[in-house]
Formats: sequence, C-alpha cells, structure tokens
Amino acid sequence: MNPLSSTSSAALTQRSLNSVWHPCTQMQHHESIPLIAVARGQGAWLYDADGRRYLDAISSWWVNLFGHANGRINAALKDQLDRLEHAMLAGFTHEPVIALSEQLSALTGHALGHCFYASDGASAVEIALKMSVHAWRNAGCSNKQEFVCLQGGYHGETLGALSVTDVALFRQAYSSLLRPCHVIASPDARQAAAGESALDVAQRSLLQLQLLLQQHAAQIAAIIVEPLVQCASGMAMHTPEYLTGLRQLCDQYQIHLIADEIAVGCGRTGSFFACEQAGIWPDFLCLSKGISGGYLPLSLVMTRTEIYEAFYDGDMARGFLHSHSYTGNPLACRAALATLAIFAEDQVLQGNALLAARLTEALQPLAHDPRIRHFRRTGMIWACDARLEDDAQAASFARRFFAQACKHELLLRPIGNTIYLMPPYILEEEDISLLAERTHTVFDNVMRGA
Repeated sequence: MNPLSSTSSAALTQRSLNSVWHPCTQMQHHESIPLIAVARGQGAWLYDADGRRYLDAISSWWVNLFGHANGRINAALKDQLDRLEHAMLAGFTHEPVIALSEQLSALTGHALGHCFYASDGASAVEIALKMSVHAWRNAGCSNKQEFVCLQGGYHGETLGALSVTDVALFRQAYSSLLRPCHVIASPDARQAAAGESALDVAQRSLLQLQLLLQQHAAQIAAIIVEPLVQCASGMAMHTPEYLTGLRQLCDQYQIHLIADEIAVGCGRTGSFFACEQAGIWPDFLCLSKGISGGYLPLSLVMTRTEIYEAFYDGDMARGFLHSHSYTGNPLACRAALATLAIFAEDQVLQGNALLAARLTEALQPLAHDPRIRHFRRTGMIWACDARLEDDAQAASFARRFFAQACKHELLLRPIGNTIYLMPPYILEEEDISLLAERTHTVFDNVMRGA
C-alpha cells in the first residue's frame, strides 16, 4: 500500500487530526477551522488535495524564499542525493559544509569566520548561549553566566532559548524550568510618544541597558536581539542605530552580542544580514529558516575567530562539546548553497528593492484604512495593526482572519492584531495586485464580522 496515495482534503484532514499533533496550535480550534491538506506547491502558490490554491504570503513560516519546487534548488538536491546524503560531522567533513561555511564567512567580510551547525533555529540559539558562557569560562570569567533579552523578544521554545524569550504565551507553562534573564525595554518604534522618533525610543532602551551593565556586567555573558524586526511579538521594528549603540555598549562593558537572524537574515530586511544596515557585526550570528530556501532543516551559528580560538586547546573539557546527529547534513548544505547561488546570479537584493516598492504602493489602500494603525515595512516584511474594540474581538481576530484569507486564496496568519506579509522573493505583478487587494478585502470582511 502506498502511504502517500491520493485522497481528498477532507479525508487527509481527518487522518491528520487522528494522528498528528500540530505545532503552535490549539487542536480544538480545528473543529471549526479545518486544516488545509497541502498536496503540492509551485512558485508562490500552494495547492490542496482538492485543487484549491493559496498564495503563500508568509513563505510557509518565513522559509521558502524562492517559492516552492524551485527548479535550481531541486536540481542541486537531486545531484547531491546521488553523491552523499549524510555523514557524521564529528571526525569527518565534506565539500557542501565546507563551501557553505566559506561563502557565508565571505559575506561577512570574514568578520565571522567559523560556523557551527544544527537543524533548527532554537538549537542555534542554544548553541550561541552555551558557546558564550563557555568562551567566558575558558577566558577565566566563569562568573559571566547571565543573559539579557528584549521585551517581547522571541528566540525559540527549547528551555535555553525560552529563557531569553519574553512572550508570555510561550513561557507561562514552563516558567519553573527556565533560567532567570534580564529583560530590557524593546526599541519598538511604535512606542514613540507624540513628537518622538524611532531613534528616541531606541536611545531609551540603550540607556536602560547601560544602567543594567553598570551594575551587572561582571555577571552577564551576552545580550540577544532580533536585529531590525522582533517578529513573533508582532513585527516590532526598530532603527539600525539601535544596533550600532548596542555594539558600542557590548564592547565597552565586555559582553557578547548575539544576533538572532533566524527570521530576519537571508535578505528579509533588505540586506543579506540585517546587521549590515547598522555597520556592525555581532559576536555570534544565528541563521536558519531561509538559509536552505525552505527545503530542509538547517541552522548554524557564525562566530569570531577569537571566540573559536578560546576553545582551541589540548584539553577536551575546553572544547565545545555540543552535537546534533544531523549537524551539517550534506543535502541541507547543498540546498543552502543553491540558495546563495540564486542570490548572486539573480541579484536578488536589488530585485527585492523594486518588488518591495511595488507591493508597498499596492498596499496603500490598506495602509490608509482608518481601522489600521502603524503601517510599516522593513525590507520584505510588511505589517500593520488592526484597531480592535475589545479583548473579545482581539482574542479571535487572528483565527478569523486566517479562515477568511483561505477563502480568498491567501495564506496569512496574523500575530494577535498584527497583520503581516512576508512573501517569497518571486512575486509576479499579478501576484502583487492579488495579494494587496485581497488582503484589504479580507481585513474589511473580518472587521465587519463576516
């Protein structure tokens, strides 16, 4: 029997409800909002088992940068599959992981020269946190074991990553298992008072950090941030000057800067790395999601040579003893190399600037709707906040919006009252028009109670 035999959406949905526990989901909600049984993808579109289509306006959780079934990534994977599918990276190496590490380092001007690999974003954050504390220990500063994170920051749901996450929905059930963390104000530009700028908000956050470091720098190993956009807390955007000030404080008080670019790297903010826009490099840079083009699980941490050298010793206890079975998987690395090749060959960053301008123009009717606040954009991320009348309306807004969007051939998943678009980098003109017009239609229907 073929376990992947063709069947209807309704049958697949029922089988899934009977056997699969879906992530970031209250399963009971699927009694009223059915699952979408995806059968195939092509370009910017997904198709369900009954042939209905959905424009993937969030790149399937921000990963499919060049759409689905991309011919060049497919070809690279088919070639790699006939060469080497997997080999352990402890005591072994292979061309795809070497080439990927070299190319990524070159993209930083070799400021970050060594890559450590894992499979998912939360694991990359765990690596960066552990590596920071261990590096300080090897340097004779074993008391530096604490971390700083931003209000509303999100870095994953494993215990270490969750300890530096400040989203109550994810933390509350597991608070007794988490390490304490210093939380400072977010530089979210939406917090600007009348007459203030985004830079004013950023400077307040930096001042709070400076006061904290004046008291506790001797115990703090690192601060972790999502550069330019705090995604999971509602696409909170801040000015690049915040990162510049952050780098200065980290240098002044001798703490590490961890840049979580899992969602905002790989061109999503307009530059390949978000940190580039501030003219700085962190001590650790985490990548995942788009790095493999959305094809295979892959994450990595890039770090400076001096941190790598802090572990370079004959004593095994001074080494970084962290491992994942699929670390540096050749297939995933080959998908990432194909993704980087598309960036270079197609001049993607330049093309995205034109695409972003066109979609921003098309979204103006939504941006000027009086029921919308804080329409904003950074690179290839658009967001705005719905003005909701009460908590009851807010509680179901995202689910109602998702369901209504599906009826209009769109895959959109608001975060609370924040509507956001994070589409693949391959939208055609007709896709842009459809996405802008139908997003506004969906919003209007939801606000009218449809």
